[in-house]
Amino acid sequence: MYPPFPQEEAYEECKKIISLLDDGFMTLELITQESESRFGSGIMIGSLVCKTVCGERIVLKTVSGISRALKLSPYLSDENSVYVEPIVSAEKINEALSENDKEIHSLTDEIAVLKAQHKDFSALAKRRLYLCDVSLKKVHNLYSFHCIDGSMKSLNSIFLSFEKKAPTGIGDCCAPKLLDYAFSHNLTPVSMAEVFYGKDSEKKKNGELYPPCDERCGFLLPQMLGLKIIYQDSSLVVVEKPSGLLSVPGRTADKQDCVVSRVKRLYPFAIKQPAVHRLDMETSGLMVLAFTKEAHKELSRQFEAGEVKKQYEAVLDGNMIKKGIVKKGRMELYFRLDIDNRPHQIWDSVYGKKAVTEWEFVRIEKYHFGDEKARDVSRVLFTPHTGRTHQLRLASADKHGFGIAIVGDTLYGECKEGERLLLHARFLSFTHPVTKERMSFVSECPF
Repeated sequence: MYPPFPQEEAYEECKKIISLLDDGFMTLELITQESESRFGSGIMIGSLVCKTVCGERIVLKTVSGISRALKLSPYLSDENSVYVEPIVSAEKINEALSENDKEIHSLTDEIAVLKAQHKDFSALAKRRLYLCDVSLKKVHNLYSFHCIDGSMKSLNSIFLSFEKKAPTGIGDCCAPKLLDYAFSHNLTPVSMAEVFYGKDSEKKKNGELYPPCDERCGFLLPQMLGLKIIYQDSSLVVVEKPSGLLSVPGRTADKQDCVVSRVKRLYPFAIKQPAVHRLDMETSGLMVLAFTKEAHKELSRQFEAGEVKKQYEAVLDGNMIKKGIVKKGRMELYFRLDIDNRPHQIWDSVYGKKAVTEWEFVRIEKYHFGDEKARDVSRVLFTPHTGRTHQLRLASADKHGFGIAIVGDTLYGECKEGERLLLHARFLSFTHPVTKERMSFVSECPF
Protein backbone atom coordinates (compact mmCIF):
# COMPACT_ATOMS: atom_id res chain seq x y z
CA MET A 1 0.00 0.00 0.00
CA TYR A 2 1.09 3.60 -0.49
CA PRO A 3 2.79 5.15 2.58
CA PRO A 4 0.11 7.27 4.30
CA PHE A 5 2.59 9.87 5.61
CA PRO A 6 5.80 11.47 4.34
CA GLN A 7 8.76 9.14 4.93
CA GLU A 8 11.90 11.27 4.82
CA GLU A 9 12.14 12.41 8.45
CA ALA A 10 11.27 8.99 9.88
CA TYR A 11 13.64 7.31 7.43
CA GLU A 12 16.53 9.25 8.96
CA GLU A 13 15.50 7.94 12.39
CA CYS A 14 15.48 4.37 11.07
CA LYS A 15 18.99 4.83 9.67
CA LYS A 16 20.15 6.03 13.10
CA ILE A 17 18.74 2.84 14.66
CA ILE A 18 20.58 0.67 12.12
CA SER A 19 23.81 2.56 12.77
CA LEU A 20 23.47 1.95 16.51
CA LEU A 21 22.77 -1.75 15.90
CA ASP A 22 25.76 -2.11 13.60
CA ASP A 23 28.05 -0.33 16.10
CA GLY A 24 26.83 -2.42 19.04
CA PHE A 25 25.23 0.46 20.93
CA MET A 26 21.79 -1.10 20.45
CA THR A 27 20.67 -4.74 20.35
CA LEU A 28 17.68 -6.73 19.19
CA GLU A 29 16.72 -8.40 22.44
CA LEU A 30 14.93 -11.76 22.16
CA ILE A 31 11.85 -11.52 24.37
CA THR A 32 10.20 -14.79 23.37
CA GLN A 33 11.10 -17.91 21.43
CA GLU A 34 11.13 -17.41 17.66
CA SER A 35 9.59 -19.90 15.28
CA GLU A 36 12.02 -22.04 13.32
CA SER A 37 10.93 -20.40 10.07
CA ARG A 38 11.81 -16.93 11.44
CA PHE A 39 15.09 -17.84 13.13
CA GLY A 40 17.98 -15.85 11.70
CA SER A 41 15.77 -13.89 9.32
CA GLY A 42 15.73 -10.11 9.05
CA ILE A 43 13.33 -7.74 10.69
CA MET A 44 11.50 -4.53 9.83
CA ILE A 45 12.49 -1.45 11.84
CA GLY A 46 9.83 1.24 12.07
CA SER A 47 9.82 4.87 13.14
CA LEU A 48 6.98 7.37 13.52
CA VAL A 49 7.81 11.03 14.08
CA CYS A 50 4.98 12.76 15.94
CA LYS A 51 4.05 16.05 17.55
CA THR A 52 2.39 16.41 20.95
CA VAL A 53 -0.51 18.80 21.55
CA CYS A 54 2.12 21.30 22.72
CA GLY A 55 4.09 20.95 19.48
CA GLU A 56 6.92 18.91 20.98
CA ARG A 57 8.65 16.44 18.66
CA ILE A 58 8.59 12.81 19.78
CA VAL A 59 9.89 9.76 17.92
CA LEU A 60 8.26 6.34 18.23
CA LYS A 61 10.42 3.31 17.42
CA THR A 62 9.64 -0.39 17.11
CA VAL A 63 10.33 -3.61 15.22
CA SER A 64 8.01 -6.05 13.49
CA GLY A 65 6.75 -9.17 15.23
CA ILE A 66 6.43 -10.04 18.91
CA SER A 67 9.65 -11.96 19.54
CA ARG A 68 12.25 -9.18 19.50
CA ALA A 69 12.62 -5.64 20.84
CA LEU A 70 15.07 -2.77 20.46
CA LYS A 71 17.28 -2.27 23.51
CA LEU A 72 19.56 0.77 23.80
CA SER A 73 22.87 0.58 25.64
CA PRO A 74 22.46 1.82 29.25
CA TYR A 75 25.39 4.16 28.64
CA LEU A 76 23.42 6.12 26.02
CA SER A 77 20.36 8.34 26.35
CA ASP A 78 17.61 8.74 23.78
CA GLU A 79 15.47 11.67 24.85
CA ASN A 80 12.09 12.32 23.23
CA SER A 81 11.93 8.72 21.99
CA VAL A 82 9.51 5.94 22.91
CA TYR A 83 10.19 2.25 22.22
CA VAL A 84 6.79 0.82 21.33
CA GLU A 85 5.90 -2.67 22.50
CA PRO A 86 3.61 -5.15 20.69
CA ILE A 87 -0.12 -4.45 20.89
CA VAL A 88 -0.61 -7.93 22.36
CA SER A 89 2.19 -9.49 24.41
CA ALA A 90 3.78 -12.81 23.52
CA GLU A 91 2.59 -14.18 26.86
CA LYS A 92 -1.05 -13.53 26.07
CA ILE A 93 -0.68 -15.00 22.58
CA ASN A 94 0.99 -18.13 23.93
CA GLU A 95 -1.78 -18.47 26.50
CA ALA A 96 -4.41 -18.29 23.74
CA LEU A 97 -2.55 -20.94 21.72
CA SER A 98 -1.82 -23.29 24.60
CA GLU A 99 -5.19 -25.07 24.70
CA ASN A 100 -4.81 -26.69 21.28
CA ASP A 101 -1.04 -26.48 20.87
CA LYS A 102 -0.24 -29.95 22.22
CA GLU A 103 -2.81 -31.72 20.01
CA ILE A 104 -1.74 -29.74 16.93
CA HIS A 105 1.88 -30.84 17.40
CA SER A 106 0.78 -34.42 17.99
CA LEU A 107 -1.30 -34.38 14.79
CA THR A 108 1.66 -32.96 12.88
CA ASP A 109 3.84 -35.85 14.02
CA GLU A 110 1.16 -38.42 13.12
CA ILE A 111 0.68 -36.88 9.68
CA ALA A 112 4.45 -37.03 9.06
CA VAL A 113 4.45 -40.77 9.84
CA LEU A 114 1.48 -41.47 7.53
CA LYS A 115 3.09 -39.41 4.76
CA ALA A 116 6.25 -41.49 5.02
CA GLN A 117 4.16 -44.66 4.80
CA HIS A 118 2.17 -43.24 1.84
CA LYS A 119 -1.06 -43.64 3.79
CA ASP A 120 -4.14 -41.43 3.85
CA PHE A 121 -3.84 -38.60 6.40
CA SER A 122 -6.68 -36.34 5.19
CA ALA A 123 -8.82 -36.79 8.32
CA LEU A 124 -5.93 -35.83 10.58
CA ALA A 125 -5.07 -32.86 8.36
CA LYS A 126 -8.68 -31.67 8.50
CA ARG A 127 -8.68 -31.91 12.30
CA ARG A 128 -5.38 -30.00 12.50
CA LEU A 129 -6.69 -27.26 10.22
CA TYR A 130 -9.80 -26.90 12.38
CA LEU A 131 -7.74 -26.60 15.57
CA CYS A 132 -5.40 -24.09 13.94
CA ASP A 133 -8.39 -21.96 12.91
CA VAL A 134 -9.80 -22.10 16.45
CA SER A 135 -6.45 -21.05 17.91
CA LEU A 136 -6.02 -18.25 15.38
CA LYS A 137 -9.47 -16.86 16.22
CA LYS A 138 -8.53 -16.84 19.91
CA VAL A 139 -5.42 -14.85 19.09
CA HIS A 140 -7.35 -12.40 16.90
CA ASN A 141 -9.85 -11.87 19.72
CA LEU A 142 -7.03 -10.24 21.69
CA TYR A 143 -6.40 -7.46 19.14
CA SER A 144 -8.03 -4.03 19.21
CA PHE A 145 -6.62 -0.85 17.71
CA HIS A 146 -6.80 2.82 18.65
CA CYS A 147 -7.96 4.88 15.67
CA ILE A 148 -7.33 8.47 14.67
CA ASP A 149 -10.89 9.54 15.55
CA GLY A 150 -10.50 8.38 19.16
CA SER A 151 -12.43 5.15 18.70
CA MET A 152 -11.19 1.60 19.14
CA LYS A 153 -11.81 -1.15 16.62
CA SER A 154 -11.39 -4.84 17.26
CA LEU A 155 -9.69 -6.97 14.64
CA ASN A 156 -12.85 -9.04 14.31
CA SER A 157 -15.02 -5.99 13.60
CA ILE A 158 -12.54 -4.74 11.00
CA PHE A 159 -12.60 -8.02 9.06
CA LEU A 160 -16.35 -8.47 9.38
CA SER A 161 -16.87 -6.66 6.06
CA PHE A 162 -14.12 -8.57 4.22
CA GLU A 163 -14.91 -11.93 2.66
CA LYS A 164 -11.69 -13.50 3.92
CA LYS A 165 -10.02 -14.54 7.15
CA ALA A 166 -7.65 -12.17 8.90
CA PRO A 167 -4.09 -13.29 8.06
CA THR A 168 -1.65 -14.49 10.70
CA GLY A 169 0.60 -11.83 12.20
CA ILE A 170 -1.80 -9.00 11.47
CA GLY A 171 -1.30 -6.18 13.94
CA ASP A 172 2.34 -7.12 14.53
CA CYS A 173 3.81 -5.04 11.70
CA CYS A 174 5.54 -1.79 12.59
CA ALA A 175 2.92 0.61 11.20
CA PRO A 176 -0.13 -0.52 13.25
CA LYS A 177 1.98 -0.69 16.43
CA LEU A 178 3.29 2.84 15.93
CA LEU A 179 -0.07 4.34 14.97
CA ASP A 180 -1.89 2.56 17.78
CA TYR A 181 0.52 4.09 20.30
CA ALA A 182 0.30 7.54 18.70
CA PHE A 183 -3.50 7.61 18.66
CA SER A 184 -3.76 6.26 22.22
CA HIS A 185 -1.47 9.07 23.45
CA ASN A 186 -3.01 11.94 21.46
CA LEU A 187 0.03 12.33 19.20
CA THR A 188 -0.15 13.70 15.66
CA PRO A 189 1.79 11.67 13.04
CA VAL A 190 4.22 13.70 10.94
CA SER A 191 6.42 11.11 9.20
CA MET A 192 6.49 7.31 9.17
CA ALA A 193 8.96 4.85 7.67
CA GLU A 194 9.87 1.15 7.75
CA VAL A 195 13.33 -0.19 6.86
CA PHE A 196 14.50 -3.78 6.51
CA TYR A 197 17.40 -4.88 8.71
CA GLY A 198 19.12 -8.20 8.10
CA LYS A 199 20.67 -10.38 5.44
CA ASP A 200 19.68 -9.50 1.88
CA SER A 201 17.08 -11.72 0.22
CA GLU A 202 15.28 -11.74 -3.12
CA LYS A 203 12.41 -9.70 -1.63
CA LYS A 204 14.21 -7.34 0.75
CA LYS A 205 17.56 -5.56 0.94
CA ASN A 206 19.27 -4.46 4.14
CA GLY A 207 18.76 -0.77 4.91
CA GLU A 208 16.16 -0.18 2.20
CA LEU A 209 12.87 1.62 2.74
CA TYR A 210 9.61 -0.33 2.24
CA PRO A 211 5.94 0.74 2.35
CA PRO A 212 3.38 -0.90 4.68
CA CYS A 213 2.49 -4.38 3.41
CA ASP A 214 -0.65 -5.01 1.36
CA GLU A 215 -1.46 -8.41 2.85
CA ARG A 216 -1.86 -7.11 6.43
CA CYS A 217 -1.55 -3.33 6.71
CA GLY A 218 -3.53 -2.87 3.51
CA PHE A 219 -6.61 -4.02 5.41
CA LEU A 220 -5.80 -2.57 8.82
CA LEU A 221 -4.40 0.93 8.27
CA PRO A 222 -7.34 2.40 6.32
CA GLN A 223 -9.58 1.44 9.25
CA MET A 224 -7.24 3.08 11.76
CA LEU A 225 -6.73 6.19 9.62
CA GLY A 226 -10.35 6.55 8.48
CA LEU A 227 -9.35 6.61 4.80
CA LYS A 228 -7.39 4.55 2.31
CA ILE A 229 -4.52 6.68 1.06
CA ILE A 230 -3.76 6.02 -2.61
CA TYR A 231 -1.09 8.73 -2.98
CA GLN A 232 0.19 11.77 -1.10
CA ASP A 233 2.90 14.42 -1.45
CA SER A 234 3.41 17.98 -0.22
CA SER A 235 0.78 19.36 -2.61
CA LEU A 236 -2.10 16.88 -2.68
CA VAL A 237 -3.55 13.59 -1.56
CA VAL A 238 -5.57 10.99 -3.46
CA VAL A 239 -7.91 8.90 -1.31
CA GLU A 240 -10.47 6.16 -1.79
CA LYS A 241 -13.79 7.29 -0.36
CA PRO A 242 -15.98 4.54 1.11
CA SER A 243 -19.67 4.40 0.28
CA GLY A 244 -21.79 6.14 2.92
CA LEU A 245 -19.28 8.88 3.77
CA LEU A 246 -19.88 12.51 2.79
CA SER A 247 -17.27 14.20 0.61
CA VAL A 248 -17.57 17.59 2.34
CA PRO A 249 -19.18 18.59 5.65
CA GLY A 250 -22.89 19.31 5.78
CA ARG A 251 -24.59 22.17 7.60
CA THR A 252 -25.68 20.30 10.71
CA ALA A 253 -23.52 18.89 13.52
CA ASP A 254 -24.32 15.29 12.58
CA LYS A 255 -22.89 15.79 9.07
CA GLN A 256 -19.36 16.91 9.92
CA ASP A 257 -17.72 13.52 9.43
CA CYS A 258 -16.58 13.48 5.80
CA VAL A 259 -13.58 13.01 3.54
CA VAL A 260 -12.47 16.60 4.12
CA SER A 261 -12.59 16.36 7.92
CA ARG A 262 -10.73 13.05 7.88
CA VAL A 263 -8.05 14.41 5.53
CA LYS A 264 -7.55 17.48 7.75
CA ARG A 265 -7.27 15.23 10.79
CA LEU A 266 -4.58 13.16 9.05
CA TYR A 267 -2.80 16.19 7.59
CA PRO A 268 -3.31 19.20 9.89
CA PHE A 269 -1.23 21.41 7.58
CA ALA A 270 -3.86 21.19 4.79
CA ILE A 271 -5.77 24.32 3.80
CA LYS A 272 -9.21 24.95 5.32
CA GLN A 273 -11.11 23.65 2.27
CA PRO A 274 -8.97 21.08 0.41
CA ALA A 275 -11.73 19.50 -1.73
CA VAL A 276 -11.64 20.33 -5.45
CA HIS A 277 -14.49 17.97 -6.41
CA ARG A 278 -16.85 15.62 -4.67
CA LEU A 279 -18.63 12.29 -4.94
CA ASP A 280 -22.19 11.54 -3.82
CA MET A 281 -22.30 10.16 -0.30
CA GLU A 282 -23.43 6.74 -1.59
CA THR A 283 -20.72 6.57 -4.28
CA SER A 284 -17.31 5.09 -3.48
CA GLY A 285 -14.00 5.68 -5.17
CA LEU A 286 -11.19 8.09 -5.97
CA MET A 287 -10.99 11.71 -4.84
CA VAL A 288 -8.12 14.18 -5.02
CA LEU A 289 -7.73 16.94 -2.42
CA ALA A 290 -5.26 19.82 -2.31
CA PHE A 291 -2.97 20.72 0.59
CA THR A 292 -2.07 24.23 -0.64
CA LYS A 293 -4.00 27.16 -2.10
CA GLU A 294 -1.89 27.04 -5.25
CA ALA A 295 -2.59 23.33 -5.81
CA HIS A 296 -6.31 23.88 -5.10
CA LYS A 297 -6.52 26.68 -7.66
CA GLU A 298 -4.80 24.67 -10.39
CA LEU A 299 -6.71 21.44 -9.78
CA SER A 300 -10.00 23.36 -9.73
CA ARG A 301 -9.07 24.92 -13.06
CA GLN A 302 -8.41 21.49 -14.54
CA PHE A 303 -11.81 20.21 -13.39
CA GLU A 304 -13.60 23.27 -14.79
CA ALA A 305 -11.72 23.00 -18.10
CA GLY A 306 -12.55 19.32 -18.48
CA GLU A 307 -8.88 18.29 -18.33
CA VAL A 308 -9.46 15.76 -15.54
CA LYS A 309 -10.33 12.29 -16.81
CA LYS A 310 -12.69 10.12 -14.77
CA GLN A 311 -14.25 6.71 -15.19
CA TYR A 312 -16.89 5.01 -13.06
CA GLU A 313 -18.03 1.42 -12.78
CA ALA A 314 -21.72 0.76 -12.15
CA VAL A 315 -24.14 -2.14 -11.95
CA LEU A 316 -27.56 -1.39 -13.47
CA ASP A 317 -30.66 -3.12 -12.15
CA GLY A 318 -31.74 -4.83 -15.36
CA ASN A 319 -30.64 -6.31 -18.67
CA MET A 320 -29.72 -3.42 -20.97
CA ILE A 321 -29.04 -5.74 -23.92
CA LYS A 322 -32.60 -7.12 -23.85
CA LYS A 323 -33.82 -3.54 -23.69
CA GLY A 324 -32.07 -2.85 -26.98
CA ILE A 325 -29.40 -0.48 -25.64
CA VAL A 326 -26.21 -0.48 -27.72
CA LYS A 327 -23.02 -1.64 -26.04
CA LYS A 328 -21.13 1.60 -26.52
CA GLY A 329 -22.24 5.16 -26.99
CA ARG A 330 -22.53 8.76 -25.88
CA MET A 331 -25.53 10.62 -24.49
CA GLU A 332 -26.36 14.30 -23.91
CA LEU A 333 -29.05 14.93 -21.30
CA TYR A 334 -30.44 18.09 -19.67
CA PHE A 335 -31.33 18.24 -15.98
CA ARG A 336 -31.95 20.80 -13.26
CA LEU A 337 -32.74 20.73 -9.55
CA ASP A 338 -36.31 19.82 -8.60
CA ILE A 339 -36.87 22.71 -6.16
CA ASP A 340 -39.92 20.99 -4.70
CA ASN A 341 -38.09 17.72 -4.07
CA ARG A 342 -34.45 18.41 -3.21
CA PRO A 343 -31.89 16.98 -3.93
CA HIS A 344 -33.59 15.23 -6.88
CA GLN A 345 -32.79 16.40 -10.39
CA ILE A 346 -35.40 16.44 -13.15
CA TRP A 347 -35.33 16.51 -16.95
CA ASP A 348 -35.63 20.00 -18.46
CA SER A 349 -34.66 20.44 -22.10
CA VAL A 350 -35.05 24.24 -21.83
CA TYR A 351 -33.47 25.25 -18.51
CA GLY A 352 -31.52 22.12 -17.68
CA LYS A 353 -27.73 21.93 -17.75
CA LYS A 354 -26.18 19.65 -20.35
CA ALA A 355 -24.68 16.42 -19.02
CA VAL A 356 -22.45 14.49 -21.44
CA THR A 357 -21.66 10.85 -20.71
CA GLU A 358 -19.98 8.03 -22.62
CA TRP A 359 -20.73 4.43 -21.70
CA GLU A 360 -19.34 0.99 -22.43
CA PHE A 361 -21.15 -2.25 -21.66
CA VAL A 362 -19.05 -4.83 -19.79
CA ARG A 363 -21.29 -7.86 -19.20
CA ILE A 364 -24.58 -9.25 -17.93
CA GLU A 365 -24.25 -10.95 -14.54
CA LYS A 366 -26.43 -12.31 -11.74
CA TYR A 367 -27.10 -10.26 -8.61
CA HIS A 368 -28.97 -10.91 -5.41
CA PHE A 369 -29.07 -9.23 -2.03
CA GLY A 370 -29.87 -11.16 1.12
CA ASP A 371 -32.36 -13.94 0.53
CA GLU A 372 -33.83 -12.54 -2.67
CA LYS A 373 -33.78 -14.46 -5.96
CA ALA A 374 -30.86 -13.73 -8.28
CA ARG A 375 -31.67 -11.46 -11.21
CA ASP A 376 -29.93 -10.10 -14.33
CA VAL A 377 -27.96 -6.89 -13.93
CA SER A 378 -25.69 -5.00 -16.32
CA ARG A 379 -22.13 -3.94 -15.50
CA VAL A 380 -21.21 -0.71 -17.26
CA LEU A 381 -18.27 1.72 -17.45
CA PHE A 382 -19.22 5.42 -17.49
CA THR A 383 -16.95 8.24 -18.64
CA PRO A 384 -18.52 11.61 -17.75
CA HIS A 385 -17.37 14.65 -19.74
CA THR A 386 -19.24 17.07 -17.50
CA GLY A 387 -19.65 17.14 -13.73
CA ARG A 388 -23.37 17.57 -13.16
CA THR A 389 -25.14 16.57 -9.95
CA HIS A 390 -26.29 12.92 -10.05
CA GLN A 391 -25.19 12.78 -13.70
CA LEU A 392 -24.55 9.03 -13.88
CA ARG A 393 -27.49 8.07 -11.69
CA LEU A 394 -29.77 10.01 -14.04
CA ALA A 395 -28.09 8.68 -17.19
CA SER A 396 -29.00 5.25 -15.89
CA ALA A 397 -32.43 5.75 -14.33
CA ASP A 398 -34.15 8.50 -16.33
CA LYS A 399 -36.30 7.54 -19.31
CA HIS A 400 -34.24 9.88 -21.50
CA GLY A 401 -31.20 7.76 -20.65
CA PHE A 402 -31.26 3.97 -20.15
CA GLY A 403 -34.38 3.84 -17.99
CA ILE A 404 -32.58 1.32 -15.72
CA ALA A 405 -31.57 2.58 -12.26
CA ILE A 406 -28.25 1.69 -10.68
CA VAL A 407 -28.60 -1.06 -8.07
CA GLY A 408 -29.07 0.42 -4.59
CA ASP A 409 -30.01 3.93 -5.75
CA THR A 410 -31.99 5.55 -2.93
CA LEU A 411 -33.06 8.54 -5.06
CA TYR A 412 -33.89 7.17 -8.50
CA GLY A 413 -34.24 3.45 -7.92
CA GLU A 414 -34.65 1.01 -5.04
CA CYS A 415 -32.36 0.36 -2.09
CA LYS A 416 -33.01 -2.30 0.52
CA GLU A 417 -31.81 -1.95 4.10
CA GLY A 418 -28.09 -2.70 4.24
CA GLU A 419 -27.65 -2.42 0.47
CA ARG A 420 -25.37 0.16 -1.12
CA LEU A 421 -25.32 2.10 -4.38
CA LEU A 422 -23.25 0.08 -6.87
CA LEU A 423 -21.39 3.04 -8.33
CA HIS A 424 -17.62 3.37 -7.95
CA ALA A 425 -15.18 6.04 -9.18
CA ARG A 426 -12.50 3.65 -10.46
CA PHE A 427 -10.19 5.91 -12.51
CA LEU A 428 -8.88 9.44 -12.03
CA SER A 429 -6.26 11.26 -14.11
CA PHE A 430 -4.98 14.84 -13.82
CA THR A 431 -1.83 16.93 -14.24
CA HIS A 432 0.14 17.48 -11.04
CA PRO A 433 -0.23 21.16 -10.14
CA VAL A 434 3.48 21.56 -9.32
CA THR A 435 5.50 18.98 -11.27
CA LYS A 436 3.17 19.13 -14.32
CA GLU A 437 3.44 15.34 -14.57
CA ARG A 438 0.33 13.53 -15.78
CA MET A 439 -0.86 11.28 -12.96
CA SER A 440 -3.35 8.41 -13.23
CA PHE A 441 -4.88 6.28 -10.49
CA VAL A 442 -7.03 3.15 -10.53
CA SER A 443 -9.14 1.84 -7.67
CA GLU A 444 -10.36 -1.74 -7.85
CA CYS A 445 -14.16 -1.94 -7.85
CA PRO A 446 -15.35 -3.36 -4.50
CA PHE A 447 -18.48 -5.02 -5.90
